[in-house]
Amino acid sequence: MTTTEALEKIKVFGMTNQMLCEDLQRVETQYKIELGHVGRPKDVAEASYYAQFDVAVRVEAATMREHYEVFYCLEKSIRSIISETLEEAEKANWWDTARIPEIIKNDVKGRIQKEVDTGMTRRSADAIDYTTFGELAMIITSNWDLFGSLFSSRKAVERIMANLNSLRGPIAHCSPLAEDEVLRLRLALRDWFRLME
Repeated sequence: MTTTEALEKIKVFGMTNQMLCEDLQRVETQYKIELGHVGRPKDVAEASYYAQFDVAVRVEAATMREHYEVFYCLEKSIRSIISETLEEAEKANWWDTARIPEIIKNDVKGRIQKEVDTGMTRRSADAIDYTTFGELAMIITSNWDLFGSLFSSRKAVERIMANLNSLRGPIAHCSPLAEDEVLRLRLALRDWFRLME
């Protein structure tokens, strides 16, 4: 192969690569997803401080990131299901109705006040965003007349949400998930989505 032919092949390879990158970026933009083909930019704080953390902790954090993202999406989707279902049944003031157990309302009110007292920005204007995962399960099961049409079994909802709540602890409190628990999380997620079939 001549030098000219080699340079031509390198140029074609580079152009093909560039076209693939542009196609991936177009897919990311269109579907609002991150495919991970380009490294995420590091902000100033991360560049300044992140490298000071122990390498083993950074590797563990990168592994746990996936589990956190999955659980974040799951919990947000459960809150949406509850909000949309109760709003359809009770209209805009559904949080203030008897559909929400008083103990949950009181606990949420206390959490909101505690957050206000810190002087920091409130995480949300919606009370449902202050509920715990266990309280979300209680809202669903105590309103089974509304949610029974969405899920195949009340007992299964209770069991699966209890399992997910147990798995949530290490994820939310910066502890690594054991290999068995990673598998258990995947199975619990499959179970959750099967409930809604």
